[in-house]
Amino acid sequence: MIRIYNTLSQRKEEFKPLEAGKVRMYVCGMTVYDFCHLGHARVLVAFDVVTRYLRHRGYDVHYVRNITDIDDKILRRAEENGETFTALTERMIDAMHEDEARLGILSPTEEPKATSFIDEILAMIRVLIQKDYAYAADNGDVYFSVNAFKGYGKLSKKKLEDLLAGARVDIAEAKRSPADFALWKAAKEGEVSWPSPWGDGRPGWHIECSAMSTGCLGNTFDIHGGGPDLLFPHHENEIAQSEAATGETFVNVWMHAGAVRVNKEKMSKSLGNFFTIREILEKYPPEIVRYFLVSSHYRSQVDYSEDNLEEASRTLTRLYQALRGLVPVKDAPEGDHDRLFHAAMDDDFNTPEAITVLHAVASDINLHRREGRDDDGRASAAVLVRLGKILGLLQQDPEAFFQAGISGSLSTEEIEGLIEARKQARKDRDFAGADRIRDDLAAKGVILDDSRAGTSWRRG
Repeated sequence: MIRIYNTLSQRKEEFKPLEAGKVRMYVCGMTVYDFCHLGHARVLVAFDVVTRYLRHRGYDVHYVRNITDIDDKILRRAEENGETFTALTERMIDAMHEDEARLGILSPTEEPKATSFIDEILAMIRVLIQKDYAYAADNGDVYFSVNAFKGYGKLSKKKLEDLLAGARVDIAEAKRSPADFALWKAAKEGEVSWPSPWGDGRPGWHIECSAMSTGCLGNTFDIHGGGPDLLFPHHENEIAQSEAATGETFVNVWMHAGAVRVNKEKMSKSLGNFFTIREILEKYPPEIVRYFLVSSHYRSQVDYSEDNLEEASRTLTRLYQALRGLVPVKDAPEGDHDRLFHAAMDDDFNTPEAITVLHAVASDINLHRREGRDDDGRASAAVLVRLGKILGLLQQDPEAFFQAGISGSLSTEEIEGLIEARKQARKDRDFAGADRIRDDLAAKGVILDDSRAGTSWRRG
């Protein structure tokens, strides 16, 4: 039995999909006006793990993650760059896919773009106007009337009267109430637009996700996920407009990833602690970054710091050290470690506990190695690789992991040349020279491990 914390009910619930054996899941994706940052990586990795585990448990997962490719930020950035908004979004989508691939994130089943759902958006707005949940303003905008939807606030637990207290309507807007939100925005002169019954314009942000999610998954689906900043107002508004339009429950389970902080401060461009995925991957190999993110529960706050990344590097290295020099057996039977791993993941995808199981398996491998039980070691190695795969970890050849470099580091050929030089120095009894080579390599992040079998190396 899988139990998931539902933001709507604020408790863990037994997961019961609408259709036995199948899961329909929608996660809010990127607004593609810039490179993906650490907060995006947090959400991408969290729901990648959810998808992987549900599939491991035998579910047919239809995972939809949208792309917002029309938005105020996109239009502003394109104008600043002197390029069309389509040129900007296409470039950023390509970059996003590159970042995802490097972090081992599987592609979603569908990746709809907002601009491909204009007809569905217009159809939903028409229904909302017909049902008196929305109104066309004199300025060409169309707004959702929050007062008309009785369940508003059920996800965020916010009360409408509190939202209205002290609120003001911008002089440029034509809302009936400050809490109302735009479904359709009238186009400004020279701005990209689409024709509509209310004049040329473009969709509001919230209606895009309602149209894409219901269009791909149906009026009601199993799981809706996203980052912590989307809970209100975005997801609250999605519920209101979707349920008002269809008359059906929009989503059964709401999941939200935890926030990202940098050195115990909120990540913010204004604070200068804002990092893109690309910037981080210039300093750390992708699997270490993924391990860092997976090692925290998806709902918990993540604190990004050099110390925490270094600790992630050390602990992931220990797992690969256990696998080093072993060829896992092809089929290892499931045992206690599998059961413990499943128990952790069944409990709201508790990845920290699941990783504890991985380290327990690694300890078994090391014990088998010390006792000379090679067959048992190879069987445990197969368990470690099998369970690691569910988290998107430990799928590299150990030597490839240890020898993977980042830009500016010594090449494999240079390192192996220095190891040969050290070997010759030791043969010539020039132990001081051999030690200098070891120390020089260590200073450049290359650790040598001497054993009876010879010298192996890894990037530290």
